[in-house]
Amino acid sequence: MNKLEQKALSELESLQRQSLRRYLRSFDSFSGPTITLNGQLLINFSSNDYLGLATAPFLRKAFADAALTYGVGSAASRLISGTLPPHTLLESAIAHFKQTEAALCFASGWQTAAGVIPAIVSQNDVILLDKLAHACLVDAARLSGAKLRVFPHNDTRRLRHLLEWATSQYPSSIILIITESVFSMDGDLCPLEEIVQLKDHYGACLLLDEAHAIGVIGPQGSGLAAHLNLSHRIELQMGTLGKALGVAGGYIACSKNIADWLTNRARSFIFSTAPPPPVAAAALAALRWLLSPEAQTRIAHLTHLRNQIPNLLPSFAPTPPPAAILPILLGDEKLALQTSQQLLNLGIFAPCVRFPAVPRAKARLRISLSAAHSLDHLHQLAHALQKIIPNIPPPLTISKPIA
Repeated sequence: MNKLEQKALSELESLQRQSLRRYLRSFDSFSGPTITLNGQLLINFSSNDYLGLATAPFLRKAFADAALTYGVGSAASRLISGTLPPHTLLESAIAHFKQTEAALCFASGWQTAAGVIPAIVSQNDVILLDKLAHACLVDAARLSGAKLRVFPHNDTRRLRHLLEWATSQYPSSIILIITESVFSMDGDLCPLEEIVQLKDHYGACLLLDEAHAIGVIGPQGSGLAAHLNLSHRIELQMGTLGKALGVAGGYIACSKNIADWLTNRARSFIFSTAPPPPVAAAALAALRWLLSPEAQTRIAHLTHLRNQIPNLLPSFAPTPPPAAILPILLGDEKLALQTSQQLLNLGIFAPCVRFPAVPRAKARLRISLSAAHSLDHLHQLAHALQKIIPNIPPPLTISKPIA
């Protein structure tokens, strides 16, 4: 056994001892609120498909039609010959949706962060990053070479102190604040109004990741920035096409000058084959659908489900979750694994989240709600948890779903 194999085996054994080893599961099928694993039909509370669009017939048709028209691959990067009508139409639609001058699409949310952040800041600049920001934002900040300071989660007092330090020590540098509107593991919101006020006061810039807010919060599901009427005061709005929109890819919405700059500087954009045109076409169809009355009905239903959570799981959520994510904190990694398996045996798929996705000893079940869920699905989750976790009060009677 060579040294590489030895190291791999040693690391895997260490992860196993800490209850941190992960395995890929191959699912038989996925359809809206349910998923099939080894022939067992499960209610799926693991997906980021917040509006239940991933298997929507109209998205399948948009994908298939574009594949027949443009083929299944772009065959080149965007700056060579990979830019096709679905790409440009999608970027125009995103800019309109996010109330910005322009937008630029990437193959994934990770590629968006990895391309944008190192392109706009460098070793002469400063990044101020929320401690619970997504791993792609952390890695992109490190990759940029900028001076990186992390502030405690949603701590605007500490952020103010860091802004004072940065502006006094690096007066000619770009100071970039990076945070999320909805945090992916805790489901809470950032104090966006206060952050924007601080940013403006100190002459900093803001990158706001709206990945888990789109389709869930704001007018027509357009996110927290639009909900608070702050879009025009935020320099960079990042998002994903692979969660509530049900497709794949990421984007940055910004000014035209910044978009042009990124076209020339963002390495993950320049040196990657363009996203497949059928993917862009399907994402465009999802974005257009989001402006429809049917979409607003689904968003309203998702909001209704969120509002029922305190009746069903008051021990974990005495008030409705602000978005579609409900963390059930268990702490111990082994306990979280066991609880997840017990739920699986009861027909509920809710995998546990462990370090490094969350801090050590803060393992949890991450319950993701979808407009595809019914109130009965939530009731089944509540009763299953009551059987497994001691001292959970029984769910209250819940109201009927909206029409």
